[in-house]
Amino acid sequence: MNIIQKTIPLADGREITLETGKLAKQADGSVVLRLGDTMLLAAVVSAQEAKEDVDFMPLSVEYKEKFAAAGRFPGGFLRREGRPGDNEILIARLVDRALRPLFPADYHADTFVTIELISAEAGVMPDALAGLAASAALAVSDVPFHGPISECRVARIDGQFKVNPTSEEVENADIDLLVGATIDNILMVEGEMDEVSEEEMIEAIGFAHEEIKKQCQVQIEMAEELGTTEKRTYSHEENDEDLEKKVWDETYDKVYAVTQKAMADKQERSEAFAAVKDEFLEQFTEEDEVNESLVGRYFHDVEKKAVRNLILDEKIRLDGRKTDEIRPIWSEVDYLPTAHGSAIFTRGETQSLTTVTLGTKLDDKIIDEVMRQGKDKFLLHYNFPPYSTGDARPARGVSRREVGHGNLAHRALKRMLPNEDFPYAVRVVSDILESNGSSSMATVCAGTLALMDAGIQIRKPVSGIAMGLITDSDDRWAVLSDILGDEDHLGDMDFKVAGTRDGILATQMDIKVDGLSFDVLKKALEQAKAGRLHILDRMAETIEEPRKALKPHAPHIEQMVIPTESIGALIGPGGKIVQEIQKQTNTTIVIEERDDSGYVEVVASDLEAINNAIESIKEAIGILEVGATYKGKVKSIQTYGAFVEITPNKDGLLHISEIDWNRIRKVEDVLEVGQEIEVKLLNIDDNGKLKLSRKALLPKPNKS
Repeated sequence: MNIIQKTIPLADGREITLETGKLAKQADGSVVLRLGDTMLLAAVVSAQEAKEDVDFMPLSVEYKEKFAAAGRFPGGFLRREGRPGDNEILIARLVDRALRPLFPADYHADTFVTIELISAEAGVMPDALAGLAASAALAVSDVPFHGPISECRVARIDGQFKVNPTSEEVENADIDLLVGATIDNILMVEGEMDEVSEEEMIEAIGFAHEEIKKQCQVQIEMAEELGTTEKRTYSHEENDEDLEKKVWDETYDKVYAVTQKAMADKQERSEAFAAVKDEFLEQFTEEDEVNESLVGRYFHDVEKKAVRNLILDEKIRLDGRKTDEIRPIWSEVDYLPTAHGSAIFTRGETQSLTTVTLGTKLDDKIIDEVMRQGKDKFLLHYNFPPYSTGDARPARGVSRREVGHGNLAHRALKRMLPNEDFPYAVRVVSDILESNGSSSMATVCAGTLALMDAGIQIRKPVSGIAMGLITDSDDRWAVLSDILGDEDHLGDMDFKVAGTRDGILATQMDIKVDGLSFDVLKKALEQAKAGRLHILDRMAETIEEPRKALKPHAPHIEQMVIPTESIGALIGPGGKIVQEIQKQTNTTIVIEERDDSGYVEVVASDLEAINNAIESIKEAIGILEVGATYKGKVKSIQTYGAFVEITPNKDGLLHISEIDWNRIRKVEDVLEVGQEIEVKLLNIDDNGKLKLSRKALLPKPNKS
């Protein structure tokens, strides 16, 4: 074995080690990364030849967490790792977004990058290490790659930046960013913040980049030592220079003319571009045997160049807007009468219909991951059906894109929810009905409106905007506000920023070009802030603040705290007592023991039902109020009165003199064992004995 190890020191004294040559040697490249007792195995395999008619980079990145890494059994009946969970999908996407732009444009071989968590130390966050492990595996392989890259987490804790902090430290951070970069350029940023300024965010990115430079240099040294700096030769594209020149000569001016028409309708614009291509192809007969696949590739390049030149030369966009102009916005709340909260948010040709559903602790999401267990009371789900883009294809489950977009909106909204004492589980669902640019940011806006419509007292409204970039040199560039789908596809940056009027809450940025300067980044953030405030103004025209109360049909929750020793009495044998209370009052009762107390939530849409349940709970656990009326059952009869059970296992004496206003000779003349009667609690003596009265509830007879 030719084992090579490299060490990367961190500022706090910890060390990251990279090792190759020991595990997974039949892969094109493999590396084991270790930080403390956390270990990741990254392996890369790329096919020697590309498949026919493939004109893109077929990259697949998988991240898998082994439960054995943490000494745990997987859940479920099979007790085996299954399909990737949301957390694994999100980490795989983080790595994919940093790697994908750095493969050669003409490299089309199937390439698989697999990262596995094989040992897990509590507190060490593997998502910040996966990108480094994957890049190192590529660095020691012969797969063509314009890297290396690395990713790291930067968090600001008590005013100080720290690289790759522990999970406990991150809980106290007001900035939590994952940054991916090469030695020279930022590639990817994703994270959340607590209403920080644009300048603070740029400072955090710069801090992370300095650490990434060191990690990239170690990978270069590792590749040089192994002799893998020279990559494999390949030929995955055929080209026809004469055909390419013909496409450019005959279509560029026509495509540029289409871009100048400022068509706001995406379908109309697509059809106009397609007509130019079809017209070009009409000149060829079957005997000419033109390669339509090549024509399509060259025409795409023509379209890209024309759109970019229009923006850079004339400062005009495909739909006629200025570079900093936001598309028309309209919104509406309370659109769905039976939802607990609902909103429509439409910006240009992007539309989200979002609902809010309120639930109890029973509706909390149960988290059972290798590194994290617990519950989440705030859920946000994003759905992107094919009809939203006019595609005629079936919907087949939740895509990775949907998981990623939903997570970004979740990050943007979660810090604005009420504090920890808020009793509800909240589910926000965004259904994208139309899409032409930044449906995730439309989800943030629609989610804010729907939460306010539901009467949830969020701290501040949140909006989001997607920024783009077109550039071909250091001094020739344009930052675009509220980008279209075409501008995302043909542009150089997709930079999503969500926040309040007072600062940024969440961001996601992907860069497709080298050399993005911090000046351009600063300009993009300044323009994003102006756009974010504009959108908040439009949203405020629909609803300015949360409704004062929940919808009448929404569940209401009343909380009460009971002694720990009373929990058993409330539940009863086999749950009999609490089930009976729920049945009689038509409520849902949730009981939780924490902090040496019992926390009880009573849930119903009817406030009277909640009050009745609370009274029944008090009776069940023996919380009695002098002067209150109780419905009890006669348990025994004595010569001096009767004993009446008014709560489970709580009897009181109903003296014969308190049975009726009229004089009674024998208790049996009025009462019998098992009879249900209403009594008033007159007194509880120092020994806990109860004195009851029936006559106090009867009309007093008139004296004649």
